[in-house]
Amino acid sequence: MKKELIELKVNGRSHELAIEPSKLLLDTLRQDLQLTGSKRGCDDSSCGACTVLVDGTPMLSCTMLAASCEGQEITTVEGVSEHGSLAAIQKAYGDWGGAQCGYCTPGFMMTVKHLLAVNANPTEEEVRSALSSNLCRCTGYSQMYQAIKAAIEAEQKAVPST
Repeated sequence: MKKELIELKVNGRSHELAIEPSKLLLDTLRQDLQLTGSKRGCDDSSCGACTVLVDGTPMLSCTMLAASCEGQEITTVEGVSEHGSLAAIQKAYGDWGGAQCGYCTPGFMMTVKHLLAVNANPTEEEVRSALSSNLCRCTGYSQMYQAIKAAIEAEQKAVPST
């Protein structure tokens, strides 16, 4: 199949790539850019392990064509850290044991990153609703909810009050 030249902006960096028009964003990220944080869990958009942010919105990269993302900002879990330091959600996941096998963790983190960008102080119900499209087969979710609560608290302490 003939390849086409596209430019993707991923984690703040531009990448010019020659890809097949039918190549999925997930495969482009993992194979062409070596950004292996996003995982292939289902290939039918039912697990959320491949979640990335496209222009700030959580999207399932296993069902998106890479070429359709040209001109948009893509953020993967590799782009979550802040100035070389762990983001609050990353630190909290480690502190609270929010991951067991870790396979689903990148998708959850990207979904939480979006949630906290649109709602800095979500209720537990809002957190559960936001994460309802992400599946974990190991943790039972309790540790994740504790980690998210801790990350929210850490973010609130980091923001100076006016």
